[in-house]
Amino acid sequence: MEALRQDDPRRFGPYTALVRFRETASAVLYLAHDADGDGRVVVTAARPKLAAVPAFRRRFQAEARLAERLSGGWVQPPLAGPKDDGLWTAAAYVPALTLAEAIALAGPLPERAVRILGAGLAETLSRVHATGSVLQGLAPGTVLLAEDGPRLTAFGPLGGAASAEARAGGQLSVRLGYLTPEQIEGREAGTPSDLFVLGLLLAYAASGTTPFADGPVGGAAERIAHAPAELDGVPDALRELIAGCLAKDPADRPGAGAVAAKLALEGAAGMARGGWLPDPVAAAVTDQAARVRALAAPSDARTGAGTSPAAPADAEPTDAPPVHAAPDRPAAPLGSGEAADGAEEDTGTTRFPRTGPRAPQGDRATTQLSVPRELPAPAAPQAPPALPAHQPYPYAARPLPPAVPGSVPSAPGPPAPAPGRRALLTAVAAGAAGLVVGGGGVLAVGSDGTAAATDDKPVAKPRPTVPGRAPEPRWTYSHPAGEPAPLTAGIWQDELLVLTSSAGATGVDLRTGRARWTCEEAAGAQTVRAAGDTLCLLAGPTELLWLSPRDGRVEHRVRYADQFTGVPGLEVGPVVGADGAVLWFTGSHTVTVKAPKPKKGKKPGKDTQVAKAYLFAYDVVRRKEVWRAAVPAGRDTGTPAYRLTAVRTTDVVVVQDPATLTPADVAAGKGKATFRCFDRTTGKQLWTRQFGSVAPAAASAGDEEGRLYAAVGDGLQAFETDTGKPVWTLSGTKSSVFGTPVRAGKLLHTTSRDQEVGAVDAATGRTAWRRSTEVPLGGDAPALTLSGGGKTLLAADATQVTAFAVADGRRLWKFQDIGVQDPRGDTVSAAYRVLAAGKNAVVQRERAFYAFPVA
Repeated sequence: MEALRQDDPRRFGPYTALVRFRETASAVLYLAHDADGDGRVVVTAARPKLAAVPAFRRRFQAEARLAERLSGGWVQPPLAGPKDDGLWTAAAYVPALTLAEAIALAGPLPERAVRILGAGLAETLSRVHATGSVLQGLAPGTVLLAEDGPRLTAFGPLGGAASAEARAGGQLSVRLGYLTPEQIEGREAGTPSDLFVLGLLLAYAASGTTPFADGPVGGAAERIAHAPAELDGVPDALRELIAGCLAKDPADRPGAGAVAAKLALEGAAGMARGGWLPDPVAAAVTDQAARVRALAAPSDARTGAGTSPAAPADAEPTDAPPVHAAPDRPAAPLGSGEAADGAEEDTGTTRFPRTGPRAPQGDRATTQLSVPRELPAPAAPQAPPALPAHQPYPYAARPLPPAVPGSVPSAPGPPAPAPGRRALLTAVAAGAAGLVVGGGGVLAVGSDGTAAATDDKPVAKPRPTVPGRAPEPRWTYSHPAGEPAPLTAGIWQDELLVLTSSAGATGVDLRTGRARWTCEEAAGAQTVRAAGDTLCLLAGPTELLWLSPRDGRVEHRVRYADQFTGVPGLEVGPVVGADGAVLWFTGSHTVTVKAPKPKKGKKPGKDTQVAKAYLFAYDVVRRKEVWRAAVPAGRDTGTPAYRLTAVRTTDVVVVQDPATLTPADVAAGKGKATFRCFDRTTGKQLWTRQFGSVAPAAASAGDEEGRLYAAVGDGLQAFETDTGKPVWTLSGTKSSVFGTPVRAGKLLHTTSRDQEVGAVDAATGRTAWRRSTEVPLGGDAPALTLSGGGKTLLAADATQVTAFAVADGRRLWKFQDIGVQDPRGDTVSAAYRVLAAGKNAVVQRERAFYAFPVA
């Protein structure tokens, strides 16, 4: 930080500047206070000479709009601002150092800190890439390390540039900090380009150097394009992932979502809980916060009168040395807190000691981004006028930590040694291909995920939601840590979320997310169903319970042993499924089969115990058995477990869980699944059938039109249930295994272990769309849930929940639970689960529940 210069503006709309905070290639960042004088904000104001260039103005405004669209997560929502057309933005202040400052102060980051840093950046990139756009704003000076996690502060080439310079004739020269192999070869930057730069940043954070630094500066472009990355200083656990990001071929680089999951499966915020910064960096952040709190507004700041410096020497804390003049010094790299290339160096201004470290000077940038000539620009104003408060420099708004006297020595310590060839590589050789900025328009993220041209027209009203980012949950609920984790969850009449555990049941109001009641009598219940409009049914291990949804009181209870006659000692298996008032479940009991009368002269045989099994249909409203049908007994306990494949007007189709097949049934099936169909009214078994080579464990589902869809090998096949004949086949890859599909109108939504979700015409199998969830390969196929409104498809797996538009497969948003886990405790390995509840989608991960609005 340093005092305001004589020609620095004092006011930006409602904000009054206090000090210069940082400088970048294209802007000066001021620490300011709001109209009340209490809140601290950071104002990013374009340099006047650059603001006079029309191409720069368009790019600055476009990147500000992109910041708005990315708000949330590691990008703080912008503050309200003025309506004029000035080139400045404002964001709430949060104590933090840039990555360059942190490395200069403490050296390479520990592996855990690198993981948190990379995961946070990758989570933001994933949101950008979900719209089909490219960020191009990563650099050591655009990444902040705050107490609770990383922050990204720039969203385009201007933010990631090493320098920006206005030239005669309205031209703008911008030199990039990082280039990628494809850009050096003259190709357009795509989403993989962001992953390459992310790899460079992570290698720098983990080792203190960049992978292509050895050698003359003039050969930097050649090394980036063709030389292997030098990752000797990177921890072994991170080397493979970073090397993948630095692959020369963009097609070989992983997706941002995959990188985020591999670095921190629980999310950056969850992993950062409890602290993540090295001690010197954490102390510097604390000291910075104390300094900012100690800054007093000038006597004329609230009235706007006068131009005296914002922070006189007598405003310093008593334990600080006096302010002093700074000696002449070379320009520092982007984000270092020193004047960047293109800035007018002022060697006579006062500076505030103990306000954060300085980063080492990087190699001089040489590759330029040339902008075509524009119409002559007007003279630059003395003070930039106002712009709606977009935010390319986001800080999280939160209370500042208290000052810690003595936490950082009075002197900043010896200066960092010159970086030399192994320094942070901030440029490539002259003449390398670059990115063109300017011309008729620039690119920003559009609401539909496409690139949209921008110009000097008024900024559009911010979107209520951000593309790629999950909407704000209407509520969150955490099951008490002192109670057992929920066994299952169910929705009652779109009004109540009912959770069951080994200790009882809990009813959570779907409107507020607050627990309404608990019922200990429902301990161990495995199924939650509606029993008409007034009662909630819970199926427990020994009885059925009907609870009042208002207070959780047990209104009725039926013990299996009392309700079902002729089956003494009935042992009930898992609930198969339900439709309307009818519940289907399996059960078995043991009968004694007397030995046949022995032949003359032979010893009598022994009586044997034989299990008899049934499929029951039970009306939960009338509390009456509808029918029972004898089925083959299962393995071990005798009770088989069935999966409900299809529920139709006249019949139901089930298939047995392979874990409960007896050895004799396995042998008889010859590796194929046997499906059974029962009349819905009488329970009469209508047929048993095998379909193609569908295996017992294969995912399957049927529909009302008489088709059965099942995974076969690496494909998905459709069959006629009445004849068993195949209708169509959807081929997958060698590694794909299809999961349970979901029918929605004319479309059948598919899911596979390739982490792909798609839609095909249910009648023909013709592909309508196919999208990736961007989750690392491996594990099971995502589980699909259709929203109550039928317009949103939600895919849940062990990593995240991804929402797609049913009509065209647009990826709407992603969600990862980043606050459930204590990083020092047990890892949360439970997969996500989604329950549709009217206009809500309730997302569960173990004890945490979130209600998201969906269409």
